[in-house]
Amino acid sequence: MATPRCPPVSSTEGQEKEHYEKSSFDAEVASHALSLRGRKLTFSIAFVAGAGFTLFGYDQGVMSALLTAGQFEKVFPQVVVDSSHPNHATLQSFVVAIYEIGCLMGALSNLWVGDRLGRRRTIVLGGCIMIIGAILQTTSYSYAQLVVARIITGIGNGLNTSTVPSYHAELSSAEKRGALIFIEGSLITFGVMISYWIDFALFWAGGSSAQWRVPIALQIVLALVMVFGIGFLPESPRWLIKQNRNAEAMAVISALENKSPNNAEVQRTYHAIREAVAIEDFETSSSFGDKHTPQNLKRSSLRKLLVGGRSQHFRRASLGVINQCFQQITGINLITYYATILFQRLGLSDVTSRLIAAANGTEYFLASIIAIFIIDRIGRRRLMLFGAAGQCLTMILLGVLGSVRGVGAQVVSCVLLFVFNSFFAIGWLGMTWLYPAEIVGLEIRAPANALSTSSNWIFNFVVVMVTGPSFNNISWGTYIVFAALNAFIIPVVYFFFPETAGRSLEDMDVVFALAYNEGVSPVKVSLRKDVPLAGSPEANRILGIETIDRKANTSEETS
Repeated sequence: MATPRCPPVSSTEGQEKEHYEKSSFDAEVASHALSLRGRKLTFSIAFVAGAGFTLFGYDQGVMSALLTAGQFEKVFPQVVVDSSHPNHATLQSFVVAIYEIGCLMGALSNLWVGDRLGRRRTIVLGGCIMIIGAILQTTSYSYAQLVVARIITGIGNGLNTSTVPSYHAELSSAEKRGALIFIEGSLITFGVMISYWIDFALFWAGGSSAQWRVPIALQIVLALVMVFGIGFLPESPRWLIKQNRNAEAMAVISALENKSPNNAEVQRTYHAIREAVAIEDFETSSSFGDKHTPQNLKRSSLRKLLVGGRSQHFRRASLGVINQCFQQITGINLITYYATILFQRLGLSDVTSRLIAAANGTEYFLASIIAIFIIDRIGRRRLMLFGAAGQCLTMILLGVLGSVRGVGAQVVSCVLLFVFNSFFAIGWLGMTWLYPAEIVGLEIRAPANALSTSSNWIFNFVVVMVTGPSFNNISWGTYIVFAALNAFIIPVVYFFFPETAGRSLEDMDVVFALAYNEGVSPVKVSLRKDVPLAGSPEANRILGIETIDRKANTSEETS
């Protein structure tokens, strides 16, 4: 007796099923529609992310004038550096630099929590930890408590600085991403400026510990703005797609573009991200040898950072780490953390040194605004090269003038500290929060940014820790050391750093894949105009998506 065959599914039934699935998806997208859209949403994201970076800058600058404040020295005599306590230079540097160790711990912890919690919850966690740390700092009555409190504050800041740039970059268009992230960089200097002026204002409260407790406590306000503000913003669409929350991701992309979910540009962005995730999932499951590899294992595997091939993960992660390292070895925090002390070394009084330090912070902020308007026109590489060259020349002049005694040399040295800040603000300030987030692929963005930010804090710690002892031992020679380091940056950037301006985050996957396929430098490919856009058939062929589809289908048929 013959087994009856099931009737074939008609094309009409298939079309009806496809139509039903599409209608169901559209309804789900509509249910996640955001009230904030377009420019309002973009501004809100920039405001909250900016609050995070203003907090970062405030925390960096606030200790500058407090180190030599009378009430601070009274509570913490370990920071007083004089002829009878020369070893206190190390203790003074340590209480400043230990903050960077906390930041390093926070950034490294993002290797494990970043993709698990998502961008928003990680930022909230970091903000809450910073608030706890700030409270402990404000209520400190011993050197040990202050050190521990600064570590805790640093952990929160490390989480934020390794998350906020990625979050903002993933919610920004290619055309505006550079300017938007550079606004964050500018807000770092805004925070530094505010801290300097608040320190100066409270310098006159010499009879109360409010002279140093109030400036430290005020950072809590910025942390609260960030923590509560993030609750009104969407999650990154790229992270949502990694979690298979596709309808939410589509709703976010639609809101960012302020266009219908059916719009061609919205659809292209959505499918480009989905294709990037599909490539990751296939490559990861292949590397584990099983299509049933648990999703959490795929996402959390740090071995992906060592992958080469089309994705070039190792090269791209390394570029982010080196970029962050370069920012610190320029010597910027030599000025940011020790501005008041540097001006005192030039023979200025307590009041004058604080006033000029505050003016220096203000000029630093104003110079950073210039970069916002030119970053997407000039590109990343040119600004980095311009900044490094100017910084190198300035450090040489500071070293030469440091060996000369006289009022004229002191005045010019003061001016050169302003000039150095200007070169840095234009070339490197916002660059290291933009470039590492752009250069890496979605698959490794969270762990790679955690590593690159860790690099920032490691070298930040080294620079801040050695500055005090260095000036005590080799004086103006310290400037020459930083001049040499800036000179070293120039050829490395020129030969190894690809241009990312004008390309979407997914477009950079195509750039590195094309360079790998052709056996040429990604730098050369990044400067070409004929690289196809992510999501296009040509880009899919370069990325090997068609090959992956065939292998996936073969795998399903044989299983």
